Amino acid sequence: MTASLIGENKCFGGLQRRYQHTSKELGCDMHFSVYLPPSATDKTPVLWWLSGLTCTDENFVQKAGAQRAAAQHGIAIVAPDTSPRGDQVPDDPEGSYDFGLGAGFYVDATQPPWSEHYQMYSYITHELSDVLFDLLPLNSKQQSIFGHSMGGHGALTIALKNPGRFRSVSAFAPICAPLTCPWGEKALAGYLGNDRDAWRTYDTCALIEDGADLLPIKVDQGLSDEFLEVQLQPERLKAACESRNHAIDLQFHDGYDHSYFFIASFIEAHINFHAQYL
Repeated sequence: MTASLIGENKCFGGLQRRYQHTSKELGCDMHFSVYLPPSATDKTPVLWWLSGLTCTDENFVQKAGAQRAAAQHGIAIVAPDTSPRGDQVPDDPEGSYDFGLGAGFYVDATQPPWSEHYQMYSYITHELSDVLFDLLPLNSKQQSIFGHSMGGHGALTIALKNPGRFRSVSAFAPICAPLTCPWGEKALAGYLGNDRDAWRTYDTCALIEDGADLLPIKVDQGLSDEFLEVQLQPERLKAACESRNHAIDLQFHDGYDHSYFFIASFIEAHINFHAQYL
């Protein structure tokens, strides 16, 4: 498995890179971005970032301002795309933003026509991971993961489904309980079919309730987020953690919305959080 470097910029003494490769898992060409701190060696820890609906690998790189703190802590940040791409990849025929292109939900689809390409869970956890650690001298034994909205859902579920792989997980305004919100119900029904038991393996609260191994969790949520009550439901995540007597660092912030302005405001706190464990 190979990847081609298609862009590079010096940033806070390190390198912000963008790569392209052909994904067998997704059946299309994909892009991903990597920030390498100035001190990058084969001992450099890795922090995965998973983006939200409509995003590509570039939104976080250009808007979050994560590189300064990553450089200070000597942490590499990997930012994959949010879905398969290309003319051969199906999209929602209704053209909605919350299903299809840009909305892979980090699941392995089982329903046609999505199952041919929408294998984002396996792409992130297996294929891209193999590409990354073959390509760059990074430490596969020191990994953590975080994300935003749909990507927060992805980060939390991937961390819970892969015990021992990640040392910590955090999220900005994550979709905490996709079984009980419109975004989640639409995506999981479309990609996985109508068997709600199959959905539980992609629901953070359900995974916790079903006994998943737990790890340090941090979540930040803006109180002016238009999606807070209906789509995000952080109170369900808090209750699920409390049911297991597991501490969660859940913080609410007056006036902050769902945008990258919110992420940029607290990105340093999240990288500091992960640095404790990496």
